[in-house]
Amino acid sequence: MKTYLAILLLTLLSATGFAQSAPAPTETVLKEACSKALNEHKKVIVIFHASWCGWCKKMEASINDPACKKMFDDNYVIAYIDVLENHGKENLENPGSLDLLKKYKGEKEGLPFWLILDAKGTLLADSEIRPEGAGLDTHGESIGCPASEKEVAYFAKLLKNTSKLNDAGLAVISARFRKNEPMKTTTGTN
Repeated sequence: MKTYLAILLLTLLSATGFAQSAPAPTETVLKEACSKALNEHKKVIVIFHASWCGWCKKMEASINDPACKKMFDDNYVIAYIDVLENHGKENLENPGSLDLLKKYKGEKEGLPFWLILDAKGTLLADSEIRPEGAGLDTHGESIGCPASEKEVAYFAKLLKNTSKLNDAGLAVISARFRKNEPMKTTTGTN
């Protein structure tokens, strides 16, 4: 009898250990992020990402780099939304993520695609570079994870406009994101 109970207990424990909880619905993630931002007088950065996306991992690593993390945490609530997973991994997606991505016209822009919202959920900026003076309704060029000089300068400008970050902090963040740029190789003949 003791052996039977031990096997039953082990089976229950291992089944519980392997069970994964489903990702929260996108609407819930947004509501919680906006509520926290309102209480903490911050903005929200929503980052659409996927498990297969290398640039998404670079974006997350840059934000969480010890040199940058506190500055982001002091000014933003970061909300990650899983979307566009590969076949067989759709269970990782936040329900409703594709609908939100489409709402902001990011479904064809590649990942990561990100938004900056105020605490009420109003769009302030996104990951598209547009011509000077163009509104958010104008299609631009999505930068994904900022890496090039132009992309990082655009990102820093948006951070400056939506946070209390000073120039010194923006310089630290910019330097970290510039490390994401792929190394350029040169070929030549002697």
